[in-house]
Amino acid sequence: MVFVVAIGTDEDSIMKLLTSRSNSQRQQIKAAYKTLHGKDLVGDLQGELGGTFETLVVALMTPPILYDVTSLRNAIKGAGTDEKVLIEILSSRTAQQIKDITAAYRQEFDADLEEDVTGDTSGHFRRLLVILLQASRQQGVQEGNIEADAQTLFTAGEKNYGTDEDQFITILGNRSAEHLRRVFAAYMKLAGYEMEESIQRETSGGLRDLLLAVVKCARSVPAYFAETLYYSMSGGGTDDQTLIRVMVSRSEVDMLDIRADYRRLYTKSLHSAIQGDTSGDYRKALLLLCGGDDA
Repeated sequence: MVFVVAIGTDEDSIMKLLTSRSNSQRQQIKAAYKTLHGKDLVGDLQGELGGTFETLVVALMTPPILYDVTSLRNAIKGAGTDEKVLIEILSSRTAQQIKDITAAYRQEFDADLEEDVTGDTSGHFRRLLVILLQASRQQGVQEGNIEADAQTLFTAGEKNYGTDEDQFITILGNRSAEHLRRVFAAYMKLAGYEMEESIQRETSGGLRDLLLAVVKCARSVPAYFAETLYYSMSGGGTDDQTLIRVMVSRSEVDMLDIRADYRRLYTKSLHSAIQGDTSGDYRKALLLLCGGDDA
């Protein structure tokens, strides 16, 4: 642990060490540093680093649940609501992870996550977020409800003038991913459109973005994050906050699957995309988190 002795002298060693260890190992390093030096490792790192590299390193040193909790808190309590963060985390985490996040949020901030979310959002968007926070999706596939759910969604949207958002929210927010995939196939046969196409046409704003994320995560969480990473590095400038959040939170979960889906969807490697859109120690660290080049 070279950097424990002399922080600031070798950023390359800091980067390689932190990206080659699991989060639990990083917590052990942090504890050992406190024991040896009587100081907070993260605070010392922040004092020596800067910019996006500092943000990435601090994220790497944060336990996963606490990282989600802090991201949600900042999204709610910052200047305006960052709906993108709420959508990304609450649509992609498992039921157990949502329960753990809710408990950790209360412990960390002495506040109720659902109350904070409802106090900062409104309308159908808020209702679906609250349903997701309940973490009580049905289990398995209800064979007898597949066609009925597809018909209900068709009637709520494409079939009639106007949209019954409540039906979209109820079905997409409460059915299991396995069940929803069967419903999507039945919906395609009935409506002639993929579910995502209908949501794009029938809804708008935050609700549309949240419904789309729920549908995409029901189909494939890695593919959802591959798309999220793609758009974080597309257009005018890089969305570093999203790039860091996804790379850190998924690095020990499904990064290999994300890389495979990225190549399948965009005919280039995630590795090459990061190389083209970032620079310096920040880029090196992201590439190490990404893993080997699959170009």
